Amino acid sequence: MKRKSILLVDDEPVILASLRRELASDNLAFDVTLASSGEEAIAKINDDCFDLVVTDLLMSGLDGLHVLKAAKQKDAQTMVIILTGYGDMKVTIDALRLGVDDFLQKPCDADELLYRMSNCFVKQDLQRKVNMYESYDFLTGLPNRALLADRLKQSIAFAQRDGKKVGLMYLDLDHFKHINDSLGHAVGDQLLQSVAKRLQSCVRLSDTISRHGGDEFVVVLPGIEDAHDAVRTAEKIIAAIAQPHLINGYQLCVTISIGISIYPDDGESIENVVRKADTAMYQAKEMGRNSYQVFTREMNIRAVARQSIEQALHRALEQHNFVLHYQPKVNLATGAITGVEALIRMQESGSRLVCPTQFISIAEECGLILPIGRWVLYEACRQAQVWLQAGLYIGQIAVNVSSLEFHHKDFLTGVISILEDTGLDPRYLELEMTESGLMRDTEPTTAILYALKKLGVRIAIDDFGTGYSSLSYMLRFPIDTLKIDQSFVQDLDGVITGDTGVAGKAIVSSIIEMGASLKKRVVAEGVEAQQQLTFLQAHHCTEGQGYYFSRPVPAEEFTSLLETGLSHPPSLPSSL
Repeated sequence: MKRKSILLVDDEPVILASLRRELASDNLAFDVTLASSGEEAIAKINDDCFDLVVTDLLMSGLDGLHVLKAAKQKDAQTMVIILTGYGDMKVTIDALRLGVDDFLQKPCDADELLYRMSNCFVKQDLQRKVNMYESYDFLTGLPNRALLADRLKQSIAFAQRDGKKVGLMYLDLDHFKHINDSLGHAVGDQLLQSVAKRLQSCVRLSDTISRHGGDEFVVVLPGIEDAHDAVRTAEKIIAAIAQPHLINGYQLCVTISIGISIYPDDGESIENVVRKADTAMYQAKEMGRNSYQVFTREMNIRAVARQSIEQALHRALEQHNFVLHYQPKVNLATGAITGVEALIRMQESGSRLVCPTQFISIAEECGLILPIGRWVLYEACRQAQVWLQAGLYIGQIAVNVSSLEFHHKDFLTGVISILEDTGLDPRYLELEMTESGLMRDTEPTTAILYALKKLGVRIAIDDFGTGYSSLSYMLRFPIDTLKIDQSFVQDLDGVITGDTGVAGKAIVSSIIEMGASLKKRVVAEGVEAQQQLTFLQAHHCTEGQGYYFSRPVPAEEFTSLLETGLSHPPSLPSSL
């Protein structure tokens, strides 16, 4: 245990020597320093750190109150005992206001002094533990947000004095939630501890690493010359974190995304520098993760636009500004409508409609995808029931479900509740999910899919061919429909790949054959031209969807389509 450091202050040499003798016992673990005046004591306080100051009150020159004030200004956790034979109430009040910890009447008994000192040390240790919890993250032992702000403030002050710069890195583990969800929070916590240790091994002693919350960390790099210094540290961190972490028998491989900002280049306030590093980190995520990005002015423009969209999403939820449009699925042989897909739009002022490609990813990032998804599912089921009660055949109404929605703990009960509330028979509902979304946590995924299947709900794989396309999960999951991604359909003429459509034709024909062999429905998305339709018909694709047949339209217009049929039905090629 570290020895306690004590400063004894008295301008009477005899008393000072007596106090020194009382504390000189080998049984007492004290490092004792002497000062024979208030001026000398204050100089020693400024030059060193003490756990306890024991000072006389009345001294020639600067008195004990000056010593008390200096000690508390240097470190509020320094304990101070004032020795006095003077009982003035005003002096007592002044001392209490300055933070004195105890008084002791002179001449003092040695045992009484040691007792009072012991009480002070107990109080000090307790306060230090409280401050530790207030300033440090309990899980990792790293500085928390409050201490980070203080360190960053100090670093900026030194940078201003020395003409240097301060680097700030905002770090976020990639897909950390997957580990928590699949292996549990205990494993996730141990992984965070492992990450914290590796971060510490990548930085200088003068740098500060803070856990900012969840799986986010912030690193302060004081006294750097330019962004290149921060970039070198970021590269070290990315390489270190990517090495496998052995946690409870699991070999976990994780990556990290880092945003970098520089004081004063990117702002002169703490808030600005932190916000811009956070913006750069999100850019690193968008660029594929496991990388770093240095903040640029263009990022700020994108961040402002993103914030504007997020606010618009909140308003749309509050003011009911979301609408659904409906696009038919068509039998490619007969032209009959075989199903309908519900597609969300956001209605802004002036009746302008915003397509989901402009806001769905942001809704997922900010958590609004859950209430938006619930609204879409409810409205689609409600409208489908209206059509069915009017005697109109719709096949199934398809609703897109994001990975975040599907893996939410209340997803299954939410589907059941909406079906009950709208009265829609589950066999008229089809849920569309992407391959990558289904391949997360395959065991609970399988359970949810079979529960939906038991209800009568149909399952479709959206954008098929862009994800795993694995026969193993096709056999394991109760999939009803494969939707060929529109990028393959639109490349049947080679516009995208420039190979006269060879690649697109090979992929599309393979998916059609796979679907037929597995007895799955196959729907080609993005059909926009006659030559695409002709190829699909020639290869016996049964259903299609796209602008060639109909754009997504409001419910009223789709009602007319159901009543009168398509104005542009497919025609069979003469060779068929």
